[in-house]
Amino acid sequence: MRRRRGAAALISIGCLFILAALTLGGYNLWDNHRAEQSINGILAQLPIRKPPASDTTPDYILNPDMEMPTEEIDGYLYIGKVSIPALELELPVMDTWDYKRMKIAPCRYVGTAYRPGFVICAHNYTSHFGRLKNLSPGDSVIFTDVAGNEFSYEVMVVETLAPTAVEKMKSDDWDLTLFSCTIGGRARVTVRCNQIRS
Repeated sequence: MRRRRGAAALISIGCLFILAALTLGGYNLWDNHRAEQSINGILAQLPIRKPPASDTTPDYILNPDMEMPTEEIDGYLYIGKVSIPALELELPVMDTWDYKRMKIAPCRYVGTAYRPGFVICAHNYTSHFGRLKNLSPGDSVIFTDVAGNEFSYEVMVVETLAPTAVEKMKSDDWDLTLFSCTIGGRARVTVRCNQIRS
């Protein structure tokens, strides 16, 4: 009798674990879909101005310490968009980061596109930076600010950093860094890029 009760209890516990796993999996799928819908809506509203005339020196070259221009959408400020052709991604980038903002769109972690050390972070949703690990050296990344200035980069290194390696993440040895946490948040997939200057 005791064995039967013990077996029934173990079966019940196993069923609860399976139900919890299915619930978590369902939530993750829903959250990824919500993030993708959010991105599409923001991109449709994000005004990117026409690039400056080719015979005009852009403001950021005259003053590389200038603040990046922003556009407001739904109460949040955006500095532009990042495109990663190899992953078929085009994503708006918010002006500043926190966990609430990162559920909506990728965010500027530190820096500016006008100087080395520009860092963009995002959640590991497949519609955000969840596939960064699939990039390879030589792949291209393009950042366009809301003023229409386009910055082309080449992926140089894809590495994994500890979540505590904050100073290494903010290194200005690279022109652009993209990063996202791995599943479970135990590490950061980090993509280092250098600008292609014409």
